[in-house]
Amino acid sequence: MSSKLHLPLASGPEPNPFGPLALLVIQPTPYCNLDCDYCYLPDRNNRSRLDLELLDPILEQVLTSPFIGRDFTLLWHAGEPLAVPPAFYDAATDRIRSAVARHTPGLSIDQSIQTNGILIDSKWCECFRRNDITVGVSLDGPAFLHDAHRRTRSGLGSHAATLRGIQHLQRENLPFHVISVLTDESLDHAEAIFRFFVDHGIREVGFNMEETEGVNLQSSLDRPDSEARYKRFLDEFWDLVAAEPGALILREFETTCSLIYSEERLQDTDMNRAFVIINVDHQGNFSTFDPELLAVPTEEYGDFVLGNVRHDRLESVIGTEKFQRMQRDMAAGVELCRSSCDYFGLCGGGAGSNKYWETGSFRTSETQACRHRVKTVADVVMAGLERSFGVPTPVAIPGATSSPCG
Repeated sequence: MSSKLHLPLASGPEPNPFGPLALLVIQPTPYCNLDCDYCYLPDRNNRSRLDLELLDPILEQVLTSPFIGRDFTLLWHAGEPLAVPPAFYDAATDRIRSAVARHTPGLSIDQSIQTNGILIDSKWCECFRRNDITVGVSLDGPAFLHDAHRRTRSGLGSHAATLRGIQHLQRENLPFHVISVLTDESLDHAEAIFRFFVDHGIREVGFNMEETEGVNLQSSLDRPDSEARYKRFLDEFWDLVAAEPGALILREFETTCSLIYSEERLQDTDMNRAFVIINVDHQGNFSTFDPELLAVPTEEYGDFVLGNVRHDRLESVIGTEKFQRMQRDMAAGVELCRSSCDYFGLCGGGAGSNKYWETGSFRTSETQACRHRVKTVADVVMAGLERSFGVPTPVAIPGATSSPCG
């Protein structure tokens, strides 16, 4: 599944038209030990692994590129990262530290893993701790929702195993967050989902909508009534979060509230500005923009691979026809959003992958994904804040406790 860890960029001029790098996504293996029916990845049976020797040119290319301007996160993703052993991450951490010391002393690279959680045990917890790896776990709420889609290769549900992994993290007092995919079935069960997370001590949650993406050619949310049902779901979830302050932090509410309170507006986002995200697969092929664009070949843009770290420098691909076309089309789509959408300041033009998978091009504006992820969330948050504060505009009232935004 996709993590969709969106890292919005603040407005303001940058001396470099690309970057600065915020997220480096590296694929330790394309293999996954689950067979989730909504996964976008096409090559989940491939048991190949990233050769640790290849990590050195990846890091050298990144750290010596003109796109380095701040600390960034290295996310192990795009397959099940725990399908490789803990020793892999011990060795990788040593190489990361050596590369930073050699090329960019003082820079910090924060490691993160997005996992289905079923392999987490005490040994993995020790690995996470000694390598200072932040953990994200994919868990879709109660078993009846999770197991409907997140099954093992033999067809069994994975909920119990994922929950055991989370319990290991909790016993070891390791911080983690959960990403929960919402499908059509989820929209009728806001209270059950909220109660499940709270009752199991899961405090930080983000919702990813099931999307038409990659090899997942149709989402269960492709129904005429889905948007109205999703709004009702979020309205109910807002009230549930507000009724128990501090019990659960929902990423969607927090992100939107932070933009409203700060009056910050986005000019673009990590998903449509080149080299803010760099994605590298287990063979050393690299791309930019959305991580979801790396793995899937397409008729319109090819495979989105721009080069390979073994023989291409990151900046050398900027002049290629493939990159120039992707960049032009991405920028054109952002401008369409800027000129036509009242919500532009909250999303900065949206994700290119959603535009492509829904319309066949980056040169487009509104998508179902943006209606779900941005517009509906913003409407629910604004209405909720107005109800909470009893005023027509969302003003932070000191001491107010009836809002999920604090």
